Amino acid sequence: MISQKAYAKVNIFLKVTGKRADGYHLIASRFMVVEDLFDIVSFKKKDFSHSFCLEGEFTCKTSQNTVYKAYTALLEYTNSEKLREYFYEHKVVVEKNIPAFAGLGGGSSDAAAFLKMCNEVCDLRLAVEELSDIGAKVGADVPFFVYGYKSANVTGVGEIVEKFDEESLHVNTFTPHIEISTPAVYKEYSKNFYAPLSKEEITAMLQTPSSEILQQLTREEANDLYLPAKKLYPQLEGYEKKDWFFSGSGSSFFQIKI
Repeated sequence: MISQKAYAKVNIFLKVTGKRADGYHLIASRFMVVEDLFDIVSFKKKDFSHSFCLEGEFTCKTSQNTVYKAYTALLEYTNSEKLREYFYEHKVVVEKNIPAFAGLGGGSSDAAAFLKMCNEVCDLRLAVEELSDIGAKVGADVPFFVYGYKSANVTGVGEIVEKFDEESLHVNTFTPHIEISTPAVYKEYSKNFYAPLSKEEITAMLQTPSSEILQQLTREEANDLYLPAKKLYPQLEGYEKKDWFFSGSGSSFFQIKI
């Protein structure tokens, strides 16, 4: 058996910087790993079977799962018979601890861990940049987790990941039982809240340490998606607490541990 931790993340800040011609929103964000919140992805022996086997407490069908999508994308990229044969004999087991629909990147982190584990056990010899490109086809947050940085500036639609040198902050997370649709939140932002910062303002944020960002900005200022999320899901207001910030499109809040 081989196992790997798949860590959660929070968005210290998340600013929409524009749109691509295809309608996808461009972002500038600081991603930071949450070191005490993680899933565990394992490859375990199973009875011989040609079907891909995925076990875990998921909220979606296997065909919609990020790990399965990562497998199909990796297979399409490599056409590796060794990869096929490995999963004839092994199943993927995910111990879920990161809440779903939470803005914490659990599914993306699982997919990234899966890609890196496959690269190792099947000796695919893919560069991290290749794994990132494959991961980007699975989900916008996957490249960040592929690179494995503790803190990084993430731009574009999530595919551009640049390490940010700083000490990791220790954070508490809290996730209300509110299932938020990320596409719906972005649509609401575009319709009623669209106000991208200037390039100079974004550049300054990308150069500012996370601890200073959280001291200088309010929850609403740090995350462009919070107000549209609250408009669509007004029950979020009941979970607002001083000095707690909002991660991704939610529904998770986070606070720096003192």
